[in-house]
Amino acid sequence: MQCFRSNRLTRNLAVGIVAAFVFSLGPLAPASAAALSDKKTRNRAEKALRDGDFELAEKSFRELLSKNVQDQDARLGLSLTHLKQRRLQDAYDQAARVILANPLSARGHALLGQAILASGNFRESVEEFRTALSIKEDDPLAVAGLAMVDFYENRLEPCIRALRRAVSLSPDEPDFIFNLGQAAARSEMYKEAADAYERFLIIAPKTDADRRARIRGLIDFLRYLGKQGSLYVPGGRDNTVVSFVSVDSRPILTVRVNGQKDPLRFVLDTGSGMSVISDGTAQRLGIRPVARGGLARAVGGGGKFEIVYGFLDSLEIGEVKVENVPVYIRRFFDDKTPVDGYLGLSMISKFITAVDYGERTFTLARQRQSGSLDLVQTPAAADLTPALKSQNARAVEIPLRTTSSGFLSGEVYVQGIDKPLNFIIDTGASISVISEKLAALEELSNYSTPTRMRVFGAAGVAEDVKTMRLPSVMLGTFSREQVNVAVLDLESVNETAGFIQDGILGGNFLRHFRVSFDFRRGVIRLEPLNQSARSAKPEM
Repeated sequence: MQCFRSNRLTRNLAVGIVAAFVFSLGPLAPASAAALSDKKTRNRAEKALRDGDFELAEKSFRELLSKNVQDQDARLGLSLTHLKQRRLQDAYDQAARVILANPLSARGHALLGQAILASGNFRESVEEFRTALSIKEDDPLAVAGLAMVDFYENRLEPCIRALRRAVSLSPDEPDFIFNLGQAAARSEMYKEAADAYERFLIIAPKTDADRRARIRGLIDFLRYLGKQGSLYVPGGRDNTVVSFVSVDSRPILTVRVNGQKDPLRFVLDTGSGMSVISDGTAQRLGIRPVARGGLARAVGGGGKFEIVYGFLDSLEIGEVKVENVPVYIRRFFDDKTPVDGYLGLSMISKFITAVDYGERTFTLARQRQSGSLDLVQTPAAADLTPALKSQNARAVEIPLRTTSSGFLSGEVYVQGIDKPLNFIIDTGASISVISEKLAALEELSNYSTPTRMRVFGAAGVAEDVKTMRLPSVMLGTFSREQVNVAVLDLESVNETAGFIQDGILGGNFLRHFRVSFDFRRGVIRLEPLNQSARSAKPEM
């Protein structure tokens, strides 16, 4: 987990300035025969980059730079090579050196913005993208970068327009086409999404067999969804309030699937983009796979599990019914608190959703297109939980982002770290988590505890997991003290998140609040249950 901090970046920039000054004192290399002799190396570097042979691309670009440290094109190529390898600090450093030598390098600013965005710093990335476009208004990397900011911040219409433009400007860049597929799928434009992914498979390097298998399975699933008509079609009442149980800080709801009378136990899981049903329950109900393909990386066991897609005719929660619900089908490993499934974001995003951990009630209320609650005058509307009605002055709204993989992500402050961190907001996790890379920072070195945990993940069971007790964790203006966290390798999460996630904010933090999610506006609303969740300002 690479965490960019202003002091570190400033230090890197200072080193770059000194280096650029020292190099400028030396004589310039002759440009006659050198240009011709380097042409072969440059072509080899660019071809290796297109083919996904990043080791050869890096070696070739460095060879060019060893002959001429002022070769800006080679340094930009090296920066892009690092970016595609997710070596974000290296990508940043190389782009920054180009900008020091040439502040009007649009490509340099765009690459800098891409590295900063992938690190999770949205504000500074937007500045770099806008600077790039002020220099060159059709720089495709900057156009795509701003589009992905829109994507993560849930502005899908301008995102898709900008990604289509980026693809038209650079039709052979596979990353732009892949991102367009993601945005189209989230916008329920399944044909365009499938077409984009198929184009991606044609032009993308053939080096990652696992990823290509996942995409082939996803294309099959998208083609299937495109034939089903509308998805997540609300039915039944416009709102409902149901009770839930929570033995481990996770809300466990009673639901009915495909009109079955026997209730099932589903965890409310804002850490999952799509709902999930256990393979045992699917077999018992006769729910068969509609597509499958590839292995996904996840926490636990061998670190991978097979991707299997299913489809539910209906899912009912209280008096609310939703028809045509896509799901994943996979094995569940938690035998301590057995459940039948997980209720993901796509299922509940058509509603304003509230979780009252104090009263242990879960509320769904349908929205009008204007964004207001659809409070028709029904008995159910009259009984809406205070989590939706309350105007408590202590409640705050916090903007959320959505990762490429469909997780909700918010900015969290941890005492000792002077910058906001990106944490997944996960009602389906009983305990909060920080990444191994974050835990390794010197600022957190004194917070380890002797306790070890057993963690159930999508790919199996992780044994002997280290834990820490953080002195203070803050979301919005509310902080909790002495928060226990598990320390996990989150690289599998960050491979598909789009921007780095430093941790997971789980039930042991969220259960102290009434929590409401307004997906259309992209905000979470927190109202503390008592004074133990104190309001504070971030320590800088």
